[in-house]
Amino acid sequence: MSRGAGLSIPNLITLARILLVPVVIWAITSGQMRIAFLLFLAAGVSDAVDGFLAKRFGMQTELGAYLDPLADKAMIVSIYVALGIADVIPPWLVILVVSRDIMIVSAIMLSWLVGKPVTLKPHPVSKLNTVAQIFFALLVLAALAFGFDADLAIKGLMVLVAVLTLASIAFYVAEWVRHMNAAESGR
Repeated sequence: MSRGAGLSIPNLITLARILLVPVVIWAITSGQMRIAFLLFLAAGVSDAVDGFLAKRFGMQTELGAYLDPLADKAMIVSIYVALGIADVIPPWLVILVVSRDIMIVSAIMLSWLVGKPVTLKPHPVSKLNTVAQIFFALLVLAALAFGFDADLAIKGLMVLVAVLTLASIAFYVAEWVRHMNAAESGR
């Protein structure tokens, strides 16, 4: 991995994905669901493309390692908030999804502030959670954009997202507490 700031092609694609976030929010909150669906789909494809390019052609950079998950979280959290504002998904789901990310970022910041820095690696449950969150948002947007009934699938995926989000919170909290206790006993 290159340590430089490096605005490589994958990093430029990731930056474009970040710049899409406000446009997707606008599309959802103004009822332009086809545009929102297509942009979210394009963001997903661009995520796969930038990852492929970075790995396949050795274009991985330290900047990209930070930008890529930031772009993913910005897009997912923004879509959930916008869908909540548009009254398309229940507020409790928005709160759960957003709170998980706030808790993770807060835990990392707190560990750094108290001099016990932690780096939390993505847990397999969290990876499944992200996939479920993406499929749920895509299905909701597709149903709204193209006018088909997906209520049963949407409800099933909503339950799956909730369960995986709670499980992910539990795994990260346990890992963070373990790290903080180990750092404390190492003093």
